[in-house]
Amino acid sequence: MAGTLYLVATPIGNLEDMTFRAIRVLKEADIIAAEDTRNSMKLLNHFEIQTPITSYHEFNKIEKGPKLVQSLLEGKNIALITDAGTPGISDPGEHLVMLCAEEGITVTPVPGACACVNALIVSGLKTGRFAFEAFLPFEKKERNERLEALKNETRTIVVYEAPHRLKRTLSELFEALGDRKISVVKEITKKHETVLRTTLSQAVSYFEENEPKGEYALVIDGKDEKEIKEEAKEEWSRYSIEEHMQLYLDKGLDKKEAMKAVAKDRGVSKSEIYKALL
Repeated sequence: MAGTLYLVATPIGNLEDMTFRAIRVLKEADIIAAEDTRNSMKLLNHFEIQTPITSYHEFNKIEKGPKLVQSLLEGKNIALITDAGTPGISDPGEHLVMLCAEEGITVTPVPGACACVNALIVSGLKTGRFAFEAFLPFEKKERNERLEALKNETRTIVVYEAPHRLKRTLSELFEALGDRKISVVKEITKKHETVLRTTLSQAVSYFEENEPKGEYALVIDGKDEKEIKEEAKEEWSRYSIEEHMQLYLDKGLDKKEAMKAVAKDRGVSKSEIYKALL
């Protein structure tokens, strides 16, 4: 019988956030797979956990993943931990879970700390719908494409950033998204935890005078849906109704469907489009 892969959340700063269940699972597992064994040993030693530990990280996941899967198929239980927080989110745990899913291996979470969720709930911004972006891409072209895609994102956006790249990222977000509300959350659950609720332009100015220190989560207000609709209406107003209709007819829509689409784009009733075409 195959073993179970446990996704064990660990503290993101404050060791008191370690759960009783997480400690038990780590002690009872046959193997602990850790993103950084040296970093994780500090945690394991603190809680007197002596389970054998092996490395599993971004640079060995292709080679190591199948080996861990084989151990699971042989009946061993494996606890996966990341450097801090919940594994499987913006880390190589995602790859291992996919491999386990393909093999029908049981994967179960051991919930706990997650920087993304905790930054979101203290941000003071809308929490009902949000888009988690983790770290923006480093490569310039891919980074610009991602920023462009976020321009019309209506959900609250959560981005991680390191201190040495924070100024650049804030400037690029301001340039791409405009002057949105933002909560800059620093060192969540740690001694110097702070929440700066401001705007992107003010955040850029603030960190020009205050050198960033610590790890950051940026929680950014989504774009107002009314603003998107107004921009779309303005864009479509550049076309005559006949030209607008032809765009949809060329896509294969019949006249009735095209009129409905044009009316929606322009924010008017279908009857108005019908009268204009008479």
